Amino acid sequence: MVDASREGSLHMSKHFSHHVQTRIRKKSLRCTAGMCLALLAWCPAGRAQTGNPAPASAEEVKQLRDVVQSLLTRVTELENEVKQRQPASAERTERDASVANGGTVASTDAVTTAPSATSAAGVGTATSSATAAPAQSAALEASKERTNAVDRAILDYLHGATLNFAVDEYYAYNFNNPVGRVNALRAYDVLSNNISLNQADVVFERAPDVAAGRPFGLRLDLQYGQATDTLQGNPANEPRPPIYQNIYQAYGTYVLPIGNGLTVDVGKFGSSIGIEGNYTKDQMNYSRSYWFDFLPFYHMGLRAGYKVNEKLTLNYWLVNGTNQAEATNGYKDELFGFTATPNKNITWNVNYYLGQEHPDRIAVSSSGPIPVQPGLTFQAITPAPNGKLHIFDSYVNWQAAPKLTFALEGDYVIEREWQNTNTALGESSSPSHVIGGAGYAKYQFSPKIAVAGRAEYLSDRGGLFSGITQALKETTLSFDYKLSNGFLMRYEWRRDFSNQPSFFTDKTGVLSKEQQTLGVGIVWWVGRKEGAW
Repeated sequence: MVDASREGSLHMSKHFSHHVQTRIRKKSLRCTAGMCLALLAWCPAGRAQTGNPAPASAEEVKQLRDVVQSLLTRVTELENEVKQRQPASAERTERDASVANGGTVASTDAVTTAPSATSAAGVGTATSSATAAPAQSAALEASKERTNAVDRAILDYLHGATLNFAVDEYYAYNFNNPVGRVNALRAYDVLSNNISLNQADVVFERAPDVAAGRPFGLRLDLQYGQATDTLQGNPANEPRPPIYQNIYQAYGTYVLPIGNGLTVDVGKFGSSIGIEGNYTKDQMNYSRSYWFDFLPFYHMGLRAGYKVNEKLTLNYWLVNGTNQAEATNGYKDELFGFTATPNKNITWNVNYYLGQEHPDRIAVSSSGPIPVQPGLTFQAITPAPNGKLHIFDSYVNWQAAPKLTFALEGDYVIEREWQNTNTALGESSSPSHVIGGAGYAKYQFSPKIAVAGRAEYLSDRGGLFSGITQALKETTLSFDYKLSNGFLMRYEWRRDFSNQPSFFTDKTGVLSKEQQTLGVGIVWWVGRKEGAW
């Protein structure tokens, strides 16, 4: 398109030059014809018809010389004019050739060569267009630069950010054929003989990058599906769970320039008490352990981590409570712990959690004439239980070989309703406690195939977890087949058993000491975040 335009411009320039030269030739011919007509007009008609003309007089000869001299002068002027116009035409031709070769020349020659007022007006329009074209081009370039600047700003902002999606579904069959198709004491795979949506997740993260001059970051995890009911607990520990039900995590991060960097998170975050986490793709098994179901799922507050060196990180939390986005009492729970990495194959976590989980108020229908936000109408409990919760948690991961991984977890939990015994008010400080642990092993045969096993024991004295005193045990065997990166099928067999009847059967009100399930979980995930979510 551009080459065609340049060729057209060059052709027009040549045509215009030819037109000017033709006009000059016509002028010369008219002058020559005028000279002949003048000579004929000067000679008397009768003399032309006579065979022997009379000799011209001196006066006539003088007049003839004057006319010839006048005509010669005019011819000379015309020749000079032709010489002056030829360089201008050549210069214009060179400029047109330059334009054809990619150059840009503003045309002003048309004003010089315009033979009439009409042509001059046309040239003026062309000159205005030629002047306006660079201005429009400059405006377009400026607009492009502004657009590019905005795009660069967005890209710079999103640099290092990840947006991830996951869908986790399962089908499980309980050989007890329980009434209501409910798998007892399960955290996520809660239904039998049902194609279920465990969770659908959207995870956005922009982690801090101190080296790039960005010490702050944020993370938001949105979650939908059956897992949300498990994660959010119930109104006993979360006064208004629907408000936070689909927000699994939402926190901001800032790295303070203290020593090697003090990382502080503020908001709602998943609990790192216990070895197992929320996202199935990052776990060895599909179903979660008793300990995952019993220990806290999330906290709301502040957590800080200070990396002493490459082998030791110290951790501290100050939070509302366990599974409490809104506190049920005025006590703030704390965690003290560390993460040790003695070598690249071993990671060891130790946590001590101190809290008070007993509410100091109960919800009522109305609090009087003063309006409050829905769900914030309460009545104080007097006196309120003041017993403490203590959680001792430790777990270690060991990469024994490139394809073989072991993990071990141990926990001890003790809680009292009252700080001290008061027999007058019937207050007892007798504790309930849970103790036990779990062991894991996984072998990765190939990038697509792996097997994993888990065995665990949980002694529930006082019914703090299950509601009755019992010793719970389970064994799980999983087989992974990863069709591609981001598409995992996990087949699982699991047996739960106890020394007390605790599992549903096909008869209402009749419990069994064991249950066995067989199922398959299918997990899809996409996104740029690498490693565990």
